Amino acid sequence: MIAILDYGAGNLRSVTNALRVLAVGHELVRDGESLQRASKIILPGVGHFGQMMRSLDAMQVRDALRSRIRAGVPFLGICLGLQALFESSEEAPDVSGLGLFSGSISRFAVDARVPHMGWDEIEARGETESGASGSGSRSVRSELIEALPARPYVYFAHSYFAPVVPATAAVCTYGGVAFTAALECENVFAVQFHPEKSGTIGRKLLQKFAGI
Repeated sequence: MIAILDYGAGNLRSVTNALRVLAVGHELVRDGESLQRASKIILPGVGHFGQMMRSLDAMQVRDALRSRIRAGVPFLGICLGLQALFESSEEAPDVSGLGLFSGSISRFAVDARVPHMGWDEIEARGETESGASGSGSRSVRSELIEALPARPYVYFAHSYFAPVVPATAAVCTYGGVAFTAALECENVFAVQFHPEKSGTIGRKLLQKFAGI
């Protein structure tokens, strides 16, 4: 069963609709006990970093989520769900992220048009990543990105971005900055773009995750 963590994200319905079209079984969950039963977890997200993390804390699922990820359960973060994997964000400096990857989320420069919204190209990046704990490295293939055509166009809607890190599987450049468009590390997968709004490309990615 794929558990979709329901903390009130604005893109929740579009994610569930996309999975329904693909005939992929899923369930909305709001507690740690349900996460413990999940075979895969999706964390969708749009909006404010601080609000999201405070919602997860209010639901008392932060520790359960981290525990399940570290236990090897396949996880897919979407948009803000990717940013939550990092330590912190400029959007809410006083609120900590899940801290599974080192680094902080930054805002695009003041002279860039924000939000970065619409279709843009992503590019696969190498085959070396580090563990989610931040130590060690190994050569890998990106299971999600390799399922897509070369340099696909996908749909973005964000004002903040994750830095390029060893686990970055694909990058996008906007406002003169290359940022993490997708990352992959063992059982952890995340995309800054919205697969549920990216047409055939997005459906391929969701189908690939469902089959992992």
